[in-house]
Amino acid sequence: MRQDKIPRRILGTLFSSLSSGVVPRVGAPYIAIGRNREIMSLTDDLDRVADGEGVTRFIIGRYGSGKSFLIQLARGYAIDRGFVTADCDLTPERRLSGSGGAGLATYRELVKNLSCKAAPDGGAIPVIIGKWYAQISSSLISSGISPEDPRFSDLVSDRIVSESRVFEGAVGGFDFAVVVSEYCRAWGRGDDSLMSSCLKWLRGEFNTKTEAREALGIRSLSVIDDLNWYDHLKLLAALVRKIGYSGLCVFIDEGVNLYKISNRISREANYEKVLAMFNDTMQGKAEGLMIVFGGTPKFLEDERRGLFSYEALRSRLADSRFITDGTGLASGPIIRLRRLSDSELLALIIRLTTLYGVYYGSEPLVSDEEKKEFISFMTSRTGASELITPREVIRDYIAILDVLRSDPSRNIYDIISNSIPSESKTVRQDEKRTVTIDDLEL
Repeated sequence: MRQDKIPRRILGTLFSSLSSGVVPRVGAPYIAIGRNREIMSLTDDLDRVADGEGVTRFIIGRYGSGKSFLIQLARGYAIDRGFVTADCDLTPERRLSGSGGAGLATYRELVKNLSCKAAPDGGAIPVIIGKWYAQISSSLISSGISPEDPRFSDLVSDRIVSESRVFEGAVGGFDFAVVVSEYCRAWGRGDDSLMSSCLKWLRGEFNTKTEAREALGIRSLSVIDDLNWYDHLKLLAALVRKIGYSGLCVFIDEGVNLYKISNRISREANYEKVLAMFNDTMQGKAEGLMIVFGGTPKFLEDERRGLFSYEALRSRLADSRFITDGTGLASGPIIRLRRLSDSELLALIIRLTTLYGVYYGSEPLVSDEEKKEFISFMTSRTGASELITPREVIRDYIAILDVLRSDPSRNIYDIISNSIPSESKTVRQDEKRTVTIDDLEL
């Protein structure tokens, strides 16, 4: 890793996010420590999707264990490998199914965050379709038709209409093909108003059929709604594959918001949608589509309200009886995030120290022994052997670095000592897990 080559803007965003306990959308690879097995599983999935398969994965871990971080890491890898990505967090207003536009709200958020290498920050639909238009234009030029030919724009549009017919066999495919073709025609004519209306339709922003028909001038045009939004997600996957991208990767985080739905019927309707997504991808009905859900153990395993409360999902997602270490198989649908080891946490703060120094122009005066002492303190508290999370370690360590930067006369030993309540200093040594400095390896 070339620290001197990291843009200062990315480092600033990285530290701003980490110090607030928020997962950074950029810069995640620079602090990726101890997740090689999980990353390998996800990159293998990307290879399968690039070959035309479909995949659904569930990343399961406690709050702060690195679920969202791993999702952003996988998103970055996918974009680098030529995929189009879409990501969103579920909320009480954004679900997979529900009345009042809850499912459609999820679709809109996904499309808003649609990204590719040329548009890594979202809003990639114009870039994606523009690439298709450019490909077809180049093909016509190669065949001897000059761009100066008055028929050129019409010939491009006719070719796009012809190639769009492959979508018509899918649910909602006819309307999808018509709108994509109309967008390309508008592109050729420079009709910004019609292009905007087509994009609005593709983003699911028309509320009624009448409104959509009036804006696009197309009779018998449907709209994207709560019932069919997932079908249009599959159509987007087919479109990006046809244009030449490796596939579409959809990342849906905060699955616990489905677990929190109090109404059983509504909750099961959402789980039915999860089942439909899982079946489509794993049975080959959604080529080039990868779906990754992030959630807590309760979201998955609670037999009263979690995914395991829905028998069809439990029978598909439960670990094999021969897997007893709780990690599952790399080829299975579940990735369970283990706690990072003490040495991995140490490597993480060493990396953070270096990046902090690059960002502020001078590396903090923290010795190797002080770094070990910090990890020893963090992991020796009661329950830390199982419950400590990377988020907690990162936030506390960056806070210490900020203190040391503002007051260089202090050191980690002093800061740690002052943070311990006086009554806690009398806790019996055998009541807590003790990690000595010698236990840690650089």
